[in-house]
Amino acid sequence: MAVRDPRADQALAILRVVVGIVFMAHGYQKFFVMGVGGVTGFFDSLGVPLPGIAAPAIATLEFVGGAFLVAGLLARPIAFFLMCDVLTALFLVHLGNGFFVPRGIELVMTLAGGALAIALGGAGAVSADRALAARRARGRLS
Repeated sequence: MAVRDPRADQALAILRVVVGIVFMAHGYQKFFVMGVGGVTGFFDSLGVPLPGIAAPAIATLEFVGGAFLVAGLLARPIAFFLMCDVLTALFLVHLGNGFFVPRGIELVMTLAGGALAIALGGAGAVSADRALAARRARGRLS
């Protein structure tokens, strides 16, 4: 097994926590600020298929998925789905609004890149994923 630079694990942990917190905040906003009904109406206005299902699904993905990223639990698949989420937002909402926030692609592009990095790099050493893998490995050795 190749030795991994511990700084890479530290970098993944920092990226994972920051990206996770941002996603959690967006999920929180969808649930408790806009409300699922407001998000449903917004999705409907964009032509998102099945907005009544998509709105709570995306709010949950962002809120719970963000928390999972912070913990480093199921980091690769969660990060992949979050990347798909923000790439969809990029194309449906932000692309025609230039680069800079609040309406441009800047934030969603950054989140997509961060999520892709986590999906490719994994959760890193300081994560629930790594702790669970170590626990499973110890169980096989006994």
